[in-house]
Amino acid sequence: MKMDEKMDEPKKRVLSGMRPTGRLHIGHIESVLRNWINLQKDHDCFYFVADWHALTTDPSTKDIEYNSIEMVKDWLAFGVDPKQSTVFLQSQVPEHTELSLIFSMLTNIGRLERVPSFKAQLSYLANGNEAKADELRGTISQGFLGYPVLQAADILIYKTDVVPVGEDQVPHIELTREIARSFNTQYGGVFVLPEVKLSYIPKILGTDGQKMSKSYGNTISPEDSREDIAGKVRKMVTDTNRKSKTDPGDPNACSVYDLHLIYQEDESIEIGRKCRNGEVGCFDCKSMLTGPMTDIYAAFRERRPHILDEDVKRVLREGSERAREVASATLQEVRHMMMLDYL
Repeated sequence: MKMDEKMDEPKKRVLSGMRPTGRLHIGHIESVLRNWINLQKDHDCFYFVADWHALTTDPSTKDIEYNSIEMVKDWLAFGVDPKQSTVFLQSQVPEHTELSLIFSMLTNIGRLERVPSFKAQLSYLANGNEAKADELRGTISQGFLGYPVLQAADILIYKTDVVPVGEDQVPHIELTREIARSFNTQYGGVFVLPEVKLSYIPKILGTDGQKMSKSYGNTISPEDSREDIAGKVRKMVTDTNRKSKTDPGDPNACSVYDLHLIYQEDESIEIGRKCRNGEVGCFDCKSMLTGPMTDIYAAFRERRPHILDEDVKRVLREGSERAREVASATLQEVRHMMMLDYL
């Protein structure tokens, strides 16, 4: 090799996962899956079904197999490629839970109670009543309180460089970095400090203006018909200060405009200009989305029926084997640094 030739640098490693709640809506697809597809081209990607995490809010497992398989079918149909990415099942890699146990010894309860998702869950259960939230604190499971620690183990056991997340998950990644620093200081430098990669897709709200969620009944599915999409988009919340078609509107206060940024990116600047100048009404603005939102998922709708349960199980078995090889090597290093490999 000539002196001026450089060896190819190793690909940066990416890790991301989803809890298995069944079929995906466009919020999942555009804010998460599209990012996964783009990253897998030039990164070493690990994408996993977070079935242990699913138990932190619902310990029932009666639907977990079905939901996991259906979710991964959506991944594969949309373009996650098992030949490019490691697709695996969290519960099939027990090293995650062992490392989580180790990390739990390095993380105090007070720190976990300051995680925004924990405080948000308490507030939700107490319906915003702070006094009641204190009473309900004891009803939260250890699993839910500690799930950011398991999340840290998920990330660090693969020595992940980049974690693609939404803004709501940034505090969890910061905790992951804190745990990595704590371990490296206590026992020796094993872990990489992962970096956050925020999704470039704007937040996709549901048809009622809330976060898009199946539990709210406000979702749009990639398999919805043209008529269904048109009907759902018609119900979406626009700029509430706009009373008539010719009133100037504010695209930044309109969840429909966020969809134009995704599905009509090239036309979105002109659509925004017309909205601000009162040149297009909300009804017509919504009608423009029906075709693009239907057409963009045509390939997805074509591929998905041909993906069988056994195809998904084979992908998960093979991916879990590869994931476990990587995770096991890291855990051996952890045990060595902790002087726990004496037998």
